[in-house]
Amino acid sequence: MLTRGSIDWAWRNVMAERRQEGRKKVFKAGTISFRGAAIDCVVRNLSSSGALLNVESPLGIPTHFLLLIPAESFKRECHITWIKDKQIGVRFNRSTS
Repeated sequence: MLTRGSIDWAWRNVMAERRQEGRKKVFKAGTISFRGAAIDCVVRNLSSSGALLNVESPLGIPTHFLLLIPAESFKRECHITWIKDKQIGVRFNRSTS
């Protein structure tokens, strides 16, 4: 019998298999910055290509924004690839330099 928990588990495995590289589990304070606004978030995993963010609410967060992790002087432009409840999966934009 399928339950919400088993569907969530299967969905997460499908998402993990689509990633090109593994992500490191972290617990870091972050900031989603866009158009002069700032929203606090918690970075839960991180790789060179993307991250998983926890937010109070994804409402009002644009599809493209700047992710800051002040403790590490980290700043990357990114875009949302998926949203589920209070979690946001982002992919970092490729550098144009």
